Amino acid sequence: MSLLLRPTLLALAVSAAFPVAAQSNEELLKELRALKERVAHLEKKLDGAAATKPQWGMTPEQAAEFNRIAVKTEAIQDNFTDQGYKGLKISGYIEPTFVYNQRQNRAGVQFLNQQGDGYNYDTSYMGAAVLDLTKETDSGVIWKLTLAPNRGTGAVVDGQSIVQEATVSIPLGDLQTRLLVGQIADWSGYEYQQPTLNPLTSHNLLYDFTLPTNYTGVGMDIKDGKWWIRWALGNVNKTIKDSGDKRPVIAARVDYAKGEFAGWGAAALVGRATNFNTGLPSMAQLLEVDGYFTRGDITLQGQASFGRQKGAATNGGDSQWWGLSGLAGYLFDPRLQGLIRADYIRNTKNGGGLFGYTGFVDANDNPTTFDGRNGIGANPADPNRGANRWAVTTGLKYLFDTSTTLKLEYRLDGADRAVFEDVKTGALKKTNNMLAASVVVAF
Repeated sequence: MSLLLRPTLLALAVSAAFPVAAQSNEELLKELRALKERVAHLEKKLDGAAATKPQWGMTPEQAAEFNRIAVKTEAIQDNFTDQGYKGLKISGYIEPTFVYNQRQNRAGVQFLNQQGDGYNYDTSYMGAAVLDLTKETDSGVIWKLTLAPNRGTGAVVDGQSIVQEATVSIPLGDLQTRLLVGQIADWSGYEYQQPTLNPLTSHNLLYDFTLPTNYTGVGMDIKDGKWWIRWALGNVNKTIKDSGDKRPVIAARVDYAKGEFAGWGAAALVGRATNFNTGLPSMAQLLEVDGYFTRGDITLQGQASFGRQKGAATNGGDSQWWGLSGLAGYLFDPRLQGLIRADYIRNTKNGGGLFGYTGFVDANDNPTTFDGRNGIGANPADPNRGANRWAVTTGLKYLFDTSTTLKLEYRLDGADRAVFEDVKTGALKKTNNMLAASVVVAF
């Protein structure tokens, strides 16, 4: 740029001088010298002016603030780890529930009620408040504690425990092969205990009356591609063995995910379980197969179960049963789902008897042939022939927001013998009507 300015300015200076004829040569030379000095001055200024460059980085004040934040963040992270919060996940839910039961002559909200009267299909695990703590260490060990006061598996087993699950999962070689120890919730069937996963408020008949509640012992958890295998060796529905009982049960489950939309599973148990006819354990065998199909708006689930237990029937003989359950769901829109479920249990042999449902007594603890609340067992007129049970449930599930679900269901239970007690009149009936609604809020 300076090379172009020099001749141009000189030319202008010369051309400006021509009209002034009266000027002498000496004056012209002076003017030329002055112009040269001016041009030289301008060139010097141009050469000395540094081009403006973008300013990168931070000012000293900004750098100091950044360093302060970095130190504070590292201190918070160190404190988080030192306090044991690293790898800790806390979740939970509550489920206030309204239930109307025709034969029990009651209607109202049930929430955190005790299980002192045993497990019943109109209370099951409804009305729970659950807190789940899961901690995973850097080595891959997973520690899990789930608390469910009055409404968990612990309360069903002993009537007092607030522990739903307490397990430690230790990786053996890789994270997909794990040693599992502690109190383990049962894994049988297509339905889940948690209301966040169970589409209806109540559970199906097979879930309620033919499956174990939990296991206490040691087992394995193995995942390999589409396969998931679990087994446990220990106690079933007991946290400690009774005197004289030294034999563990073995329980196992296998799942196969056929693809994105379908899969199947099977669970089995073999071992000595409590027989409430005698108060002593007797040999039991359980087997169930379940499957699912979920695609688009349609959900289909089903289960078939078989079981038997020595000396656990109403008349003192061996109990034996089989059952079926199926559920269908349809999404009317992304928030609203319609549901229908049908269940059946054949339970006639030796007056009937299901897993954990033997040794029936009335309100005064006198022996009887049936459970009048759940409709299980034999009518007193024929104690050697148990009642076959069925149930049909229809309902709606509405996703209010990402953490809140509203549920409403109507359920009709029945039997081919009069084994439902109408507590208002004392009469025995073949059917019972139940209406249930619940609000599930999870975090």
